[in-house]
Amino acid sequence: MNNKLTEENMKKLQEELEYRMTVRRAEIAKEKLTAAAHGDRSENAEYKEACANYRENDNRIQYLLTMISTATIIDDSSTDKSTLGINSKARVRFIDDDDEVTVTLVTTMDLDPENMRISIESDLGKALLGKKVGDIAEVNAPEDKYSIEILEIL
Repeated sequence: MNNKLTEENMKKLQEELEYRMTVRRAEIAKEKLTAAAHGDRSENAEYKEACANYRENDNRIQYLLTMISTATIIDDSSTDKSTLGINSKARVRFIDDDDEVTVTLVTTMDLDPENMRISIESDLGKALLGKKVGDIAEVNAPEDKYSIEILEIL
Protein backbone atom coordinates (compact mmCIF):
# COMPACT_ATOMS: atom_id res chain seq x y z
CA MET A 1 0.00 0.00 0.00
CA ASN A 2 2.46 2.65 1.23
CA ASN A 3 -0.04 5.52 1.33
CA LYS A 4 1.12 8.97 2.32
CA LEU A 5 -0.78 10.06 5.42
CA THR A 6 -0.70 12.95 7.87
CA GLU A 7 -0.36 12.51 11.63
CA GLU A 8 -4.09 13.27 11.92
CA ASN A 9 -4.93 10.53 9.38
CA MET A 10 -2.76 8.07 11.30
CA LYS A 11 -4.47 8.99 14.57
CA LYS A 12 -7.90 8.34 13.01
CA LEU A 13 -6.77 4.93 11.75
CA GLN A 14 -5.38 3.98 15.15
CA GLU A 15 -8.56 5.11 16.91
CA GLU A 16 -10.71 3.05 14.55
CA LEU A 17 -8.42 0.04 14.99
CA GLU A 18 -8.65 0.32 18.79
CA TYR A 19 -12.46 0.59 18.61
CA ARG A 20 -12.81 -2.38 16.29
CA MET A 21 -10.46 -4.59 18.31
CA THR A 22 -12.11 -3.87 21.64
CA VAL A 23 -15.64 -2.44 21.59
CA ARG A 24 -16.85 -3.78 18.24
CA ARG A 25 -15.39 -7.27 18.76
CA ALA A 26 -17.12 -7.49 22.15
CA GLU A 27 -20.45 -6.35 20.63
CA ILE A 28 -20.21 -8.99 17.92
CA ALA A 29 -19.29 -11.72 20.40
CA LYS A 30 -22.38 -10.82 22.45
CA GLU A 31 -24.53 -10.89 19.28
CA LYS A 32 -23.19 -14.37 18.43
CA LEU A 33 -23.87 -15.71 21.93
CA THR A 34 -27.41 -14.35 21.93
CA ALA A 35 -28.10 -15.71 18.44
CA ALA A 36 -26.57 -19.11 19.26
CA ALA A 37 -28.90 -19.44 22.24
CA HIS A 38 -31.86 -19.41 19.84
CA GLY A 39 -31.06 -22.93 18.70
CA ASP A 40 -30.21 -24.55 15.38
CA ARG A 41 -27.37 -22.51 13.88
CA SER A 42 -27.82 -23.88 10.35
CA GLU A 43 -31.14 -22.04 9.99
CA ASN A 44 -30.43 -19.19 12.38
CA ALA A 45 -30.34 -15.91 10.41
CA GLU A 46 -29.24 -13.89 13.44
CA TYR A 47 -26.27 -16.19 14.00
CA LYS A 48 -25.27 -16.07 10.32
CA GLU A 49 -25.49 -12.27 10.38
CA ALA A 50 -23.32 -12.11 13.52
CA CYS A 51 -20.74 -14.33 11.82
CA ALA A 52 -20.81 -12.09 8.74
CA ASN A 53 -20.33 -9.04 10.99
CA TYR A 54 -17.37 -10.77 12.63
CA ARG A 55 -15.72 -11.45 9.25
CA GLU A 56 -16.39 -7.91 8.05
CA ASN A 57 -14.91 -6.43 11.23
CA ASP A 58 -11.90 -8.74 11.05
CA ASN A 59 -11.28 -7.80 7.40
CA ARG A 60 -11.39 -4.10 8.33
CA ILE A 61 -8.95 -4.72 11.20
CA GLN A 62 -6.53 -6.39 8.78
CA TYR A 63 -6.87 -3.47 6.36
CA LEU A 64 -6.22 -0.94 9.15
CA LEU A 65 -3.17 -2.87 10.37
CA THR A 66 -1.77 -2.90 6.83
CA MET A 67 -2.46 0.82 6.33
CA ILE A 68 -0.80 1.72 9.63
CA SER A 69 2.24 -0.49 9.12
CA THR A 70 2.94 0.60 5.54
CA ALA A 71 2.00 4.30 5.63
CA THR A 72 4.51 7.07 5.16
CA ILE A 73 3.87 10.01 7.47
CA ILE A 74 4.07 13.38 5.73
CA ASP A 75 4.28 16.81 7.29
CA ASP A 76 1.19 18.88 6.53
CA SER A 77 2.39 21.96 8.41
CA SER A 78 4.64 23.33 5.69
CA THR A 79 5.34 27.03 6.10
CA ASP A 80 6.01 27.56 2.39
CA LYS A 81 2.61 28.65 1.09
CA SER A 82 4.01 29.52 -2.34
CA THR A 83 4.05 25.89 -3.47
CA LEU A 84 1.28 23.33 -3.55
CA GLY A 85 1.45 20.79 -0.76
CA ILE A 86 -0.85 18.71 1.36
CA ASN A 87 -4.09 20.58 2.19
CA SER A 88 -3.22 23.33 -0.32
CA LYS A 89 -6.09 24.82 -2.27
CA ALA A 90 -5.51 26.24 -5.74
CA ARG A 91 -7.39 27.65 -8.69
CA VAL A 92 -6.22 25.85 -11.81
CA ARG A 93 -6.99 25.94 -15.53
CA PHE A 94 -7.17 22.94 -17.81
CA ILE A 95 -5.33 24.27 -20.84
CA ASP A 96 -7.01 22.07 -23.47
CA ASP A 97 -10.56 23.21 -22.73
CA ASP A 98 -9.87 26.46 -20.82
CA ASP A 99 -11.94 25.18 -17.87
CA GLU A 100 -11.09 26.64 -14.42
CA VAL A 101 -11.65 24.78 -11.14
CA THR A 102 -10.53 25.01 -7.54
CA VAL A 103 -8.79 21.89 -6.22
CA THR A 104 -7.53 20.91 -2.79
CA LEU A 105 -4.64 18.44 -2.48
CA VAL A 106 -5.31 15.88 0.25
CA THR A 107 -4.24 12.41 1.37
CA THR A 108 -6.01 9.30 0.13
CA MET A 109 -8.07 9.18 3.33
CA ASP A 110 -9.51 12.65 2.73
CA LEU A 111 -10.21 12.11 -0.96
CA ASP A 112 -13.50 13.54 -2.29
CA PRO A 113 -13.42 13.94 -6.09
CA GLU A 114 -16.95 15.38 -6.27
CA ASN A 115 -15.75 18.36 -4.22
CA MET A 116 -12.39 18.50 -6.02
CA ARG A 117 -10.46 17.18 -3.00
CA ILE A 118 -7.76 15.40 -5.02
CA SER A 119 -5.38 12.81 -3.61
CA ILE A 120 -1.67 13.63 -3.82
CA GLU A 121 -1.27 10.06 -5.05
CA SER A 122 -3.57 10.51 -8.06
CA ASP A 123 -2.19 11.47 -11.47
CA LEU A 124 -3.49 15.04 -11.10
CA GLY A 125 -2.28 15.29 -7.51
CA LYS A 126 1.21 14.07 -8.40
CA ALA A 127 1.41 16.62 -11.22
CA LEU A 128 0.33 19.53 -8.98
CA LEU A 129 2.36 18.69 -5.87
CA GLY A 130 5.24 21.14 -5.40
CA LYS A 131 4.14 23.48 -8.21
CA LYS A 132 3.89 27.29 -7.94
CA VAL A 133 1.60 29.94 -9.41
CA GLY A 134 2.26 30.22 -13.14
CA ASP A 135 3.63 26.68 -13.48
CA ILE A 136 2.18 24.38 -16.09
CA ALA A 137 1.94 20.74 -15.03
CA GLU A 138 1.74 17.78 -17.38
CA VAL A 139 -0.75 15.19 -16.12
CA ASN A 140 -0.11 11.62 -17.23
CA ALA A 141 -3.59 10.15 -16.92
CA PRO A 142 -4.08 6.50 -17.90
CA GLU A 143 -6.00 7.31 -21.06
CA ASP A 144 -4.65 10.72 -21.99
CA LYS A 145 -2.06 13.36 -21.22
CA TYR A 146 -3.16 16.91 -20.57
CA SER A 147 -1.77 20.18 -19.21
CA ILE A 148 -2.95 22.24 -16.31
CA GLU A 149 -1.86 25.74 -15.25
CA ILE A 150 -1.73 26.89 -11.64
CA LEU A 151 -3.47 30.28 -11.56
CA GLU A 152 -3.62 30.99 -7.83
CA ILE A 153 -2.83 29.34 -4.50
CA LEU A 154 -5.64 30.11 -2.08
